[in-house]
Amino acid sequence: MPEPFFSRPSPKLVFGPGALKELPACVRDAGGSSVLLVTDRGLIRAGHAARATALLEAAGIPVALYDHAHENPTETDAATCRDFAREKKFDCFVALGGGSSMDTAKATNFLLTNGGAMRDYHGYGKAAKPMLPLIAIPTTAGTGSECQSYALVSRDDTHEKMACGDPKALARAAILDPELTATQPKSVAVLTGLDALAHALESAVTTKRNAISSVYSESAFRHLAAAIGNVIAGRASLDDRGHMMLGAALAGLAIENSMLGAAHATANPLTARHNVVHGHAIALMLPHVLRFNAADPATAAIYARFAALLPLSARPLDAWVAELVAASALPPLDASALDFTALAADATQQWTGKFNPRPLQAADFVALYRRAFGI
Repeated sequence: MPEPFFSRPSPKLVFGPGALKELPACVRDAGGSSVLLVTDRGLIRAGHAARATALLEAAGIPVALYDHAHENPTETDAATCRDFAREKKFDCFVALGGGSSMDTAKATNFLLTNGGAMRDYHGYGKAAKPMLPLIAIPTTAGTGSECQSYALVSRDDTHEKMACGDPKALARAAILDPELTATQPKSVAVLTGLDALAHALESAVTTKRNAISSVYSESAFRHLAAAIGNVIAGRASLDDRGHMMLGAALAGLAIENSMLGAAHATANPLTARHNVVHGHAIALMLPHVLRFNAADPATAAIYARFAALLPLSARPLDAWVAELVAASALPPLDASALDFTALAADATQQWTGKFNPRPLQAADFVALYRRAFGI
């Protein structure tokens, strides 16, 4: 008999080229009549924020714009957006951008409606009061944050990434418009795509996986595997972007119903200590974590099933992922500046690592870092 589990809800998903036009209806359906649009300067330059604002204002929905979201938001970033929000009148958040815009909007929602500091919400279900509705509009195919009830926020002092979750923080609707990803630089498309792939693969084998999360993980993998090669080669079509966007969202739903593992546990300290871009750190560690986990028979069986889904599959899953990473031609990292013992100590404290199918001690993390850096 399958293991007992409970599933978490999903936002309404609105998918397809041109789906952005559904934004006013999504706001109305969520009970909103005025909006705080949280985005970043890059999306201002790309024109996406102006398009979203024009759609809302044409529907009679006033918009206040906050465009200072940036990568890896901190407690201070959340508080800054909260202070801005306090001066505005609105009843619905719209997050437009990558995971950082969505994390910033969710974090601001916590602080604005429930008070305190972000570290007060580290964990799950700690928001006692109602929160405002959120509409999430990803412009990258990566984090899957549009389908998750967590805000990832770094502590100001230690730079630890805190997962602050609550069912009330989940978006009411996620608008998945692959046309919005056409303006992202190739480097962003590659790194966010590899991150999404890691989400599908890690959520498929965690100790918290269940019947629902497994369906999401496998479906996400099918979509991502069909398109990521073209993304890395720089020839992604609208169809490819659609597969990547849907795959990233489904992987987000898989995380929401499962968890992540050692690839994220080892990647996060590289970002916190050495400012390695998250997707780069994930790409560096993922093949080695796959090989480590394959020593577990149940995990190896899942990997074999996924490998069988690959086009012209004739190689193990970890080899295929390593080929993708090699083809991405990511810039090399200088291992001489790294303290593997300190990184491993940080990795043991990462919440994601606690759900890896094979338990890891500090020595295991050191070994993973050494293999990743060829030492």
